[in-house]
Amino acid sequence: MKITKDLYQGSLALLTDFYQLTMAYAYWKSGKAEQEAVFNLFFRKHPFQGGFTLAAGLDYVVDYCKNFKFGSEDIQYLSSMKNEEGENLFDPEFLKYLSKMKFSCDIDAVEEGTVVFPNAPMIRVKGPLIQCQLLETPLLNIFNFQTLIATKAARINLAAKGEPVLEFGLRRAQGIDGALAASRASYIGGCSSTSNVMAGKLFGIPVSGTHAHSWIMSFETEMEAFEAYADAFPDRCIFLVDTYDTITGVKNAIKVGQSLRKKGKEMLGIRIDSGDLAYYSNKAREMLDEAGFPDAKIVASNDLDEHIITSLKGQEASINVWGVGTKLVTAFDQPALGAVYKLSAIRIENGTYVPKIKISQQSLKINIPGVHNVKRYYSKGKAVADMIYLEDQEINPKGLVIIDPIDSTRRKRIMPYFYQEEELLQPIFRGGKQVYKSPNLESIRKRAKEQLDSFDKTHKRMVNPHLYPVGLEENLHHLRTDLVLKAQQLDPKDEK
Repeated sequence: MKITKDLYQGSLALLTDFYQLTMAYAYWKSGKAEQEAVFNLFFRKHPFQGGFTLAAGLDYVVDYCKNFKFGSEDIQYLSSMKNEEGENLFDPEFLKYLSKMKFSCDIDAVEEGTVVFPNAPMIRVKGPLIQCQLLETPLLNIFNFQTLIATKAARINLAAKGEPVLEFGLRRAQGIDGALAASRASYIGGCSSTSNVMAGKLFGIPVSGTHAHSWIMSFETEMEAFEAYADAFPDRCIFLVDTYDTITGVKNAIKVGQSLRKKGKEMLGIRIDSGDLAYYSNKAREMLDEAGFPDAKIVASNDLDEHIITSLKGQEASINVWGVGTKLVTAFDQPALGAVYKLSAIRIENGTYVPKIKISQQSLKINIPGVHNVKRYYSKGKAVADMIYLEDQEINPKGLVIIDPIDSTRRKRIMPYFYQEEELLQPIFRGGKQVYKSPNLESIRKRAKEQLDSFDKTHKRMVNPHLYPVGLEENLHHLRTDLVLKAQQLDPKDEK
């Protein structure tokens, strides 16, 4: 079920950083606006000190780009801007150019639900320099957040080891749009449902929820509250048992459960939201089993994340369902992914692309030049390595070496004929026209699970994960090294 068509129907062209507009104006002023360029969106380090990242947000990108334009109100606002002398900041002819500009870029991207790694492009944008530049901020805004949350959700679901994880972070999320995007990304990452009813409506995500402490407190006794709730929802009773005393709450839930059973209904379970979750869940399990409710679920909540869930699993807590809110939808322990968007090539008059590089004292911040793509190699259904390569360079079919972009001493030999391969960047737009058929959310969620299953468990450890090999094909490694040495005014032959 896909209900995200035209999510951004109005003009959102001004959802950008001001310096994108000043650069756009300078490109136009210098005659470079229509020169074709290539930009790549990628990140440098996995979030949460983990060993993988799960891509999300492409559907939002598609909607944004389809509706990319400067509306009349946008132009009116830009025309009101003045410089220090009180003159118009932007030439009226430039604003006229913006008002007539139509999105015409080629975009290639990894599909949502794909496991991705540092330095490899998640999105590649090719087109007029001015358009590529103006897309930087919104694309980063979309992919940074949704990828971060999908990754957090995947980690939490891995910790839960197949038991349902319910996302209910709406009240703690970063605003309305943040809440909706977080619910969607959490579902991609493996959560079973959301408490966010609007996300259920917009995206077709299952919604779930029972009652809060206020429901219990609005009655004279806890028993009355449970009975009233059972009367309202006899087929979906999960009782919150820790408003006053958890053990007494479980006893009261059992009594109401027995009354429901006499009416041909069955209590689904209880929820514990405070206290020692391991102790109280085990006590509750004993009480429920002794009372004849072995199938009643025990739902736990209270600021859970992957680390607490792992700890509770280690304590053999009797918890069947995990309710996770704040620490999921806010990515509590890491507020941003840190993805960046860098120019990698410029097309010159003869039609060839000139690779571009940005150097730094930190090797981590040296970008990968040229027009490149990513191949993933599989052996018996398991991912073994990713190769970043130049699209215009022939790859040796008999064997190749990939070289770590940060540490050139880390290398891995790949014999392509032994492996299956997957091209990670897929065509999304060509000449501004959508050529990619966006899958529904269930298909994206399924892809995410299949992708995660294809990686060895050592790459998915919560602490000190094993490093998955991602490297530059040799031609790309040498190109990058030569460009760095040239920029430093050194002889490229010295490296060889």
